[in-house]
Amino acid sequence: MSTDRKMLRAHETVEELRAHTEMIAHEFFTGFETVDQLDRPAVSIFGSARVREGTFAYDSARATGRLFAEAGWAVVTGGGPGVMEAANRGCREGGGLSVGFNIELPHEQGSNAYLDVSLTFHHFYARKTMFVKAAEGFVVFPGGFGTADELFESLTLIQTGKVLDFPVILFGREYWSPLLAWVRDRALPEGTVSPADLELLTVTDDPAEAVKCVLDRFTARSNV
Repeated sequence: MSTDRKMLRAHETVEELRAHTEMIAHEFFTGFETVDQLDRPAVSIFGSARVREGTFAYDSARATGRLFAEAGWAVVTGGGPGVMEAANRGCREGGGLSVGFNIELPHEQGSNAYLDVSLTFHHFYARKTMFVKAAEGFVVFPGGFGTADELFESLTLIQTGKVLDFPVILFGREYWSPLLAWVRDRALPEGTVSPADLELLTVTDDPAEAVKCVLDRFTARSNV
């Protein structure tokens, strides 16, 4: 049984609670320590682990990672295959600092071969905190439940003021259009989101535009 599954059971002994708390604290400490060692601004890039080289998502993520590296930035991913591999690969090809925050899963997700800094977590919440802690923005490529989780968590953090001036780029107009239509045509009229919430997102199919948006926001914030 995974540590998360054990911890999320309804009943635990005091000893089990203490052990889990200590493990979580250690993961946060190790993660913060690793992030603190990054010597340049970083972007977190998300997307499906299931895409392969030659697809729109993979090739675009690789190009995006390379452009961030050439701009002097680090690229942070979940450290696995698919879009994560592509972004790390592009970053390595561009001479940048390639970072992977992996996760231990029942069906093990191996680290990709393009990482300069690698750390594997047992707990999703510690790992996801590091994605935000390390980065000045998110670029979100087509993906599934995990990618959607990372997207909506970032939007919630911005909406609630936990992070400020944090650009979120949706890469792939065709892929993300149905989601944006639901937000615009259903959630907005019903008042469950506000017009300002729609402005939190930038949608593009162009790696250069994605990179420019993140860099411009970083420069504007740095000059305040």
